[in-house]
Formats: sequence, structure tokens, C-alpha cells
Amino acid sequence: MRLARTTAVLALGTLTLTACSGGSPAESQEGTSQAGSDTEIRLWLNGGDTPDELREYLVDTFAAETGATLAIEEQDWNGLVPRLQTALTSAEQTPDVVEIGNTQAPTFTHAGAFADLTDLYDELGGDDLLPGFVEAGTVDDAVYALPYYSGARAVFYNKDLFAAAGVEVPTTLDEFTAAAVALQQANPRGAANFSGFWFPGQDWYNALPWIYENGGELAVQEGDEWVGGLSSPESQKALTEIQRLFTTGTNAPRDADSNEPWIPFNNGETAMFSAPTWARWSIDLPECNKGVDPEDTSEEAVALRAEQQACNEEKTGIFPLPGRSEGEPATVFAGGSNIAIPSMSGNQELAQELLRIIFSDEYQTMLGENGLIPGNTRLADTLGDDVYAVAARDAALDARLTPPAEKWADVEGERILEDFFQQIASGADVEQAAAAADQLIADTLN
Repeated sequence: MRLARTTAVLALGTLTLTACSGGSPAESQEGTSQAGSDTEIRLWLNGGDTPDELREYLVDTFAAETGATLAIEEQDWNGLVPRLQTALTSAEQTPDVVEIGNTQAPTFTHAGAFADLTDLYDELGGDDLLPGFVEAGTVDDAVYALPYYSGARAVFYNKDLFAAAGVEVPTTLDEFTAAAVALQQANPRGAANFSGFWFPGQDWYNALPWIYENGGELAVQEGDEWVGGLSSPESQKALTEIQRLFTTGTNAPRDADSNEPWIPFNNGETAMFSAPTWARWSIDLPECNKGVDPEDTSEEAVALRAEQQACNEEKTGIFPLPGRSEGEPATVFAGGSNIAIPSMSGNQELAQELLRIIFSDEYQTMLGENGLIPGNTRLADTLGDDVYAVAARDAALDARLTPPAEKWADVEGERILEDFFQQIASGADVEQAAAAADQLIADTLN
């Protein structure tokens, strides 16, 4: 069912957004040519997924093409929804362009948070844009949020630890769990609290493949109502398997999330972690580190960093999480972001100019070259053909978004899934915990 875009109240119940089609309630500036360096617009980017090189390109290109200034403000993914609920209702606080998680896009789109981009759709990529992400930002055939990038998760592993434990790269989901258990039991280097697979208790993103591969769902729509799907027989089977992995294949904290899993990997505390493939640039194994100052731009430093990266990649392998059947990748969560212009922004025309830069072939190519699947599928080949690109494409073949419910961002904002999986990781009764979580999901979505 496609819901109409109306004036809506966001999750906190006290903040109202005014729905509008293709404009802002505030005054826009006239024209964008030579706007003046004292004119500034703000772009919210989340986490560190957009590399510094790309940020600098946006700032410099925007200044050259408009004469105005672009200020990029990095936001933490944790707690993003409440911050958006506050900022997007205020002409004084709102950013002018905003990155949002693809699973959060439907809620803010339906709430009237974003300006109508339908007239720009074809110019910015049209039907070449990632279709699932476009759907997440579309209501009544009007487009309000466009795909920024995608990044399906793949599994990174330490080749030396696999060899020392006598473990082969798994080819099925059951083999993956067995490999995690075997690696943890072997603990080849005697690390304290060693994990075969880094799987923190609140990491629902990496739990989803087990649910999907067993035919389960987080929530399903029945008529006009949403019903939690964690109590179904399929999801129950998956959750039992997930709890076994939590119990025997990881020592990751029960009260932590999926943030920066490469840190314990770099520290030798785990043999495997799952993350989007751009995590390759964050791997820094001690045996490869050359002690180069990150700010050193000398030729010698550049050469040492290249040598360091080559060493990291020689010792680190990658594979798509395997599915139920041998040789087939698991259905994983399609990570990534949408990007939109808040309807409360007073800089609508300059914000549109920034989107033109972001969706240019030049910038989309830079996304691909840095390991992010571009929003424009026509440029997917820019990922390259190395093992990371192959793993990313294989993992993305059947990747899925969360349920396309209007209020799904509220589920994330309330951290229902983080709390639920922490309970599963801590040994809670699977059936009872699922029933309680299903009720919370239904109450939130309906």
C-alpha cells in the first residue's frame, strides 16, 4: 500500500513538519551564480563512510560552481533519528542537504520532511538510480530522497589465523557458524576474550541474514496493519541459530553495536568481522604498520603507506557471507544512504546545485573508486574488479532493505532491535523475547 504524503507528526509526538511539494516554507535565495562566499549551506554526512577526499571535492567544486561556501557537518549514526526529528522541524537548525539511512527514508519522506525532487529526478540519474533506494524516498510517484550509495556487507578474515586453526573459508551458512566456533576454540595466538566472529549483542544488521535465509521477516503487512515477524517458525529457527553463534562463536560485548568492527580485528581480538567493503581502508594490522604520521605527505610517507596497505590486504581475505545452499551468497542487509533536501531549508536552489555535483559522473565515480556502490547503477563498474569489488557485488545481488513501513525509522529510533538482540545474546528465552519485540514493533508501526 502506498501512503499519501501529508502533514505528519514524527515519533516524539510533539514535532510537526509541514508537507510541501518542491519548496521550502522559508525564502530561497535568488539564483545560484556567484552567490558570494558569505552565503553558506550545510551538508550533514553520517559517520566516516564518505572519505575526506570526497568531502574536499564537494567543498571545492561547490565553491567554484556557485561562489558559495559548503560546510560539511559529520553526524554520528547513533542517535541520528532524534537529532533529525529536532533539526528538520526548524528553519534555524535544519541542514540544507542531509544524508539519511535508507531504512529511515520512508518515515521522514512520509512526514513531509523533504522537498520534492521529482523535477530533478531524470537530470540526477533517473531510472539508473538504485531502485530500492528510490522507492524508499518516493510517495505517490513523487520523489523526495535519492540514493547516495549502497554497501552490502561482506566478511573480512585474518588468513594467518584461519591457517593456524586449520579452518577453510566457509561455503554455507552452517559452515560459517562452525568456522566461527572452531576459530574461537583454537584461539591460535592466545588472545584474551578472543572471538571467532565479531558479533556484538546489539548488531541486528549482521543478524538479519539468518532471518532472511530461514524465510523469516522483521515485520509483515497484513491489510492496513503491520505485524512483527520475529515469532514466526522461520524467524524462531533463525534466532535459535543466532543465539548459538552468540554463545559459542563470539566474545564481543553483549551491550555493543556494529560500530567499527575493524578495531578488534586490528587488535587481534577476532578472526572475522562483517562490514561494507570500504572497511578495507580501516584495516591496520600491527605486523603491517610502518608507523607513518597520517599527516606526512612526503613521497617516502606515501610509499610506506602503500606498502602498509599492500601488507594488510595480503594478510586479510574477504568473502560474501554464504547462504543456505553451497556457492550462493546469503541475503544480507543492503546498507547505504539516501540524500535529500529538507523542506525547511531556506537555500533550496543552492541545495539543488549541490545535488547536481553529488550525482555527477565525476563524484559517483569517486564513490565507486572508494569502495562504495554508487547511487547511479550505470557507474557500478567503477568499483573495479579486485576481490573487494567482487565481494561487494556478490553480496549486493540479493541484498534487502528493512520493511518499507512509514514509521520504520521510529523502530530504529526506539532501538527496539538493538535491545531485542542484546537479550538474545544474553541468553533470553527466544520465544518470549520475540513475542515482546513483535508487540513493540507493531505498536510502533501502527
